[in-house]
Amino acid sequence: MHSLEAKPVNGLPTGVAQSKLLVRSEDELYKFPELQSLGLADGRFRKSNLYQAVNDAMRIALTTDETAVVFGEDVKFGGVFRCTMGLAQDFGSDRVFNTPIVEQGIVGFGIGLATLGHTAIAEIQFADYIYPAFDQLVNEAAKYRFRAGDQFDCGGLTVRAPCGAVGHGALYHSQSPEAFFTHAPGLKVVMPRGPIQAKGLLLAAIRDPNPVVFLEPKVLYRAAVERIPEGDYELPLGKAEVVKEGKDITLLGWGTQLYVLEDAIRMAERDLPGLSCELIDLRTLLPWDVDTVARSVTKTGRLVVAHEAPHTSGFGAEIAATIQDQCFLKLQAPVRRVCGLDTPFPLAFERFYLPDRVRCYEAIKETMNY
Repeated sequence: MHSLEAKPVNGLPTGVAQSKLLVRSEDELYKFPELQSLGLADGRFRKSNLYQAVNDAMRIALTTDETAVVFGEDVKFGGVFRCTMGLAQDFGSDRVFNTPIVEQGIVGFGIGLATLGHTAIAEIQFADYIYPAFDQLVNEAAKYRFRAGDQFDCGGLTVRAPCGAVGHGALYHSQSPEAFFTHAPGLKVVMPRGPIQAKGLLLAAIRDPNPVVFLEPKVLYRAAVERIPEGDYELPLGKAEVVKEGKDITLLGWGTQLYVLEDAIRMAERDLPGLSCELIDLRTLLPWDVDTVARSVTKTGRLVVAHEAPHTSGFGAEIAATIQDQCFLKLQAPVRRVCGLDTPFPLAFERFYLPDRVRCYEAIKETMNY
């Protein structure tokens, strides 16, 4: 496969901007099974990076749903990453508006809107600052339908938040908090890896009848360009994508880590002749696609999971436990996790903290040689 106008960006993890597998050319979109199944593979495409794809999804949601509103800190002029740029001008200040710098209030307000039948699309400026809203998400949004006996719900709530390492974010602008929310039944948790995925998954999240935490890897906003379908489409929540098929070992990740794993696969398949790696993008972490991952590991007998969040209680631990339970008799090596370190996210030592291509490459070799 070939990259499409992927350009290096300062501070990107190795491999993000140079992807040859995950950023599809226009011709390859016609072979994209999900777009074929949606009847979009023969439609019109346009160049888009990830932040533009997110903007496009919200624009479609506002156009097709008169109850939809977008709100958060500075969203009226486009926000820090410009994901909402132009929406207030096109849809008015009643539907796209700024809020005070109070994350608990943003999510609480969104819950209230959703319970009244609105489609509430809230932005938390950085995922690192979603913690003041943790009580609202876990104790209110996740439980609302259940405590009301399904008479009321806040399923129209989607909370967007830029997450992950960016090359210079340090302690308070680099965290990956996805595992915290996967422990809360009643929420859905999603993280896309690129523009096609971001647009389709965000539209699915906005229209899903459950509250969704939608995490966007900020380093990918401008990292590469894909040709995305111009029209309205959704990609299924709760369904992983097998990005590359293989027979010897399964590599699993989400968000930015897919590009790092792709680089590690390229290194491993070059250095270990005959090695065939399978690569899976989990995409939705809650609920996660156990069947697709288990089917892959049953075939390969080996699994390496990689994520930026710390090792202890990271979501990779849940995957490792579940796959050991599901595939125990097929495993030829222990499930291996390559994760961030169990420290606050560092600034000067970010390159040592992140699960880079070298650490993932070593995990592949050690798992194959077990």
